[in-house]
Amino acid sequence: MQEERTKHRENLPEILYQIREMLHRKQVVETLVSKQTMPRHDLVQTLVARQEFTLLKQKLNRLHPADIAFVLESLPLEERYQVWELVEPEHNGAVLLEVSDVVRQDLLASMDHHEILEVADHLESDEIADLVPDLPEDLVPELLDTLNSHDRAQLQTALAFPENTVGALMEFEFIGVREDIVLEVVLRYLRRLGQLPLQINQLMVTDRQGLLRGVLPLRELLLHPPETPVTEVMNTEPILFYTDDEAREAVSAFERYDLLSAPVINAHHQLVGVLNVDAVMDYAQETAEKEIFYQAGLREEEDLFAPIWKSGTNRWPWLALNLLTAFIASRVIGLFEETISQLVALATLMPIVSGIGGNTGTQTTTLLVRGLALKQVNSDNFYHLLFKELSIGMINGVLWGSVMGMVAYLLYRNSSLGLVMMSAMLLNLMLAALAGVLIPWTMYKLGRDPAMGTSVLLTALTDSMGFFIFLGLATLFLLPS
Repeated sequence: MQEERTKHRENLPEILYQIREMLHRKQVVETLVSKQTMPRHDLVQTLVARQEFTLLKQKLNRLHPADIAFVLESLPLEERYQVWELVEPEHNGAVLLEVSDVVRQDLLASMDHHEILEVADHLESDEIADLVPDLPEDLVPELLDTLNSHDRAQLQTALAFPENTVGALMEFEFIGVREDIVLEVVLRYLRRLGQLPLQINQLMVTDRQGLLRGVLPLRELLLHPPETPVTEVMNTEPILFYTDDEAREAVSAFERYDLLSAPVINAHHQLVGVLNVDAVMDYAQETAEKEIFYQAGLREEEDLFAPIWKSGTNRWPWLALNLLTAFIASRVIGLFEETISQLVALATLMPIVSGIGGNTGTQTTTLLVRGLALKQVNSDNFYHLLFKELSIGMINGVLWGSVMGMVAYLLYRNSSLGLVMMSAMLLNLMLAALAGVLIPWTMYKLGRDPAMGTSVLLTALTDSMGFFIFLGLATLFLLPS
């Protein structure tokens, strides 16, 4: 959907502050008026409320949809619903496309069927497809009935593509021209259209059967004489995508080649859509946010202002696992109670061993998750990467283990304790490097997101094994026989 309003760059924190102040002032004024005794009290109260309502509505609807989305995501639920009611119906669709998935679900749940259908009236088919997963199931057939045959066919086509594929991200709105015409004809055609898609930087060139022949960059259209044939200036080998290509591959290609748009074709080489940079950027951002949540052990994206119970249940599964692994770590320490009681210095040094191991593993995991996302890691180079990370772990273990071994010796004047400290750090850093590679790789091989719960699993492993290695070595070499 093309956004016709021209917007300047907003100071979002300031905008949020102003809207919250207006909401607060509206509530205060209404409360004061309600307490006054005066003739025609109800009428006065209605007029005052309407005035405050109008000021807030005008302020809100001057904002860009993305800025309205930011405001909605930053407000507690009660205030969010108040602001949402003030958004003009023709802007609702654009705002819903900008907000996060969980906030979109929340807003749609607060709307009745008629309001949702009215939102769809202002959206293109590919944009409606983005909303369908969050709509009530019984509303989808009714929504399809409201569309004309062309839009209905496009929507059904968009819904047919699996999530995380190029087909699910592409847009149907593009401008195609034939290869057997001259630039003057193209220019006349564009003038008759009256407007162009917002992200357009090239025209799609097809033959009479709809097969893609190339692309015509707009700069070529402007720089060459009108009588120049399209075939002479078009790019016959553009970067293109198939509908079933993975979206991650498209993100990588757009970043690598600095693309603004690219044609999308089906298995028969027919042009079916175009992939624009805004859709690719949105997908990349959503994927990055999901990975952050997965790494933190959250099952799904969480609304900052979601109800307490919903937020709590979202965090339970990995917290339960974390509690289990913490209990295992405590039991590992319990196995060496006698060792710790005889050499209290071990209790002060244990956190260092586990902490440095966790940091090393996190560094390795971060690199591997990124490599898997960019398709840089595969079965052919996996063992090379594994050997490299183990080698780095060994080098760091010798270096920093020696440093901490010397520190332990200077603090407690015990050379054996220093050697144990050095050996424990060496072994734990190598173990952390091994785990940092194997955990995301195993997730990937199982068809799961490589980032899912990696930080929780990694911390559990480096803590438990760090304690076990350090206290085990201390038991063997420090206690009297």
